[in-house]
Amino acid sequence: MARISVVVPIYNEETCLRELHRRLTEVDESIDDDIECLFVDDGSADRSREIIRELAEADERVRYIFLSRNFGAEAALTAGIDHADGDAVVLIDADLQDPPEVIPEMIDLWREGNDIVYAQRRSRKGERFTKRFSAWLFYRIIRHLSGVNIPVDTGYFRLMDRRVVLEVRRCREIHRFVRGLVAWTGFRQTALRYDRDERHAGETKFTPIKMTVLAMDAVLGFSGLPLRVSVVLGLFACLFSVLIFAGLLIARIWQGAPMSGYALLASAIFLIGGVQLLMLGVLGEYIDRIYRQEQARPIYIAAEKSSALPSGPEGAAPVATSR
Repeated sequence: MARISVVVPIYNEETCLRELHRRLTEVDESIDDDIECLFVDDGSADRSREIIRELAEADERVRYIFLSRNFGAEAALTAGIDHADGDAVVLIDADLQDPPEVIPEMIDLWREGNDIVYAQRRSRKGERFTKRFSAWLFYRIIRHLSGVNIPVDTGYFRLMDRRVVLEVRRCREIHRFVRGLVAWTGFRQTALRYDRDERHAGETKFTPIKMTVLAMDAVLGFSGLPLRVSVVLGLFACLFSVLIFAGLLIARIWQGAPMSGYALLASAIFLIGGVQLLMLGVLGEYIDRIYRQEQARPIYIAAEKSSALPSGPEGAAPVATSR
C-alpha cells in the first residue's frame, strides 16, 4: 500500500474547496492506497484559509501551508513539492477542471513502472476558442524551442514518483516553470488522456498577462534561442542596410539619379534601431534572471503550516506551525 500526496495550490478558491475535498475523499475510499491532501494557499484574500483550517481539523488527511503573500502558482507548487512526503505526488488545480477521479488511473500507470504520469487533455469544456488556440500554440512553441520533451496539451495535473520529486526539489531557480522542470528530469513518462471539465465555480486566475509571463519564463528558462535569434536579426538588419546603400550608389553612378530617398534611408535606420532595442530587451531579460538568481532569495515564504509537515529543503524559509 502506497502513500499518495495530492498537492493543491490555492488562490481565492473558497467556492471549490469543500467539493474538492469531498471528491478526493471518495477517491481515497475507492482505492487501497492512502491519499493525503496538501493545500498550499498562495495569499488568498477570501475565506480559503478559514475553510482549509476547518477541513484540517475534521480530517487528519488534510495538511496545509499558508504562504505569507501571493508568490504565484509556480512558487505554490514548489512549496507543495518541497513538503510532500508520499511515495508519489499528484499535482492538481483546485477548480475541479481536472477531475480527481482520474487519480486511480494515474496510480495504475505508475505501478506499471512509469515515473511520471501526465494527464493530457482530450477536450476542454467551457473554454473559448482563443484560450484553446493560445494554449495549443504555446505548448508546441515551447516544446520546439526548449529542447526538452515537454508534453503538449498538459497542465499541472500529473503524478510523479518519489525520485522525480527529489530531483525537482534540487532545482531552485527563481523564475520557474514546473512542468518543464518535471520533464527535464528525463525519467520515464507516459500520458493519460482525459476530458477536462468546466470550472466548478468562480473565475480563472490565469489572466492573459499571467499566461504571457509564464510563457516567457518557460521560453527563457529552457532555451537560449532568443539570444541566437538576436544575432540573426542583427545580421539581416546590417545586410538590409548594405543593400539599400548599394542600390542608391548604383543608381547614382549608372543612372545619374540624385541621392534622394531619405524616407527609405530613415526606414532603414528605424529598422536597425528597432532590432537593437528588441535584442537589448531580450538580453536584459536574461540578465534580470541572473541578477535575481544571484540574490538567492527564497522562492516562497511559508507563514503557517501543519505541524506534521517536514521542514522542506534548503531554500524554504522557516515557518510557524499549527495544529
